[in-house]
Amino acid sequence: MKIFTYVVSVIAIGLIIFNITRINLEAPLQGESMAALITIFAGLCAILLLQILRISKNIETKSKGN
Repeated sequence: MKIFTYVVSVIAIGLIIFNITRINLEAPLQGESMAALITIFAGLCAILLLQILRISKNIETKSKGN
């Protein structure tokens, strides 16, 4: 599970970096730029959810040890 979360995090970071290059700074809320912004937000949400999953697994293993 740990490797899976790291791999998906790296993929999400790659998508975020790619979509940052797709934003038109003159019109960031029109056309392709809007789709890029939505994808960036989705990637950030995915990273946040994976961090929560990782922390919950840590708590679970620590609580089973006690």
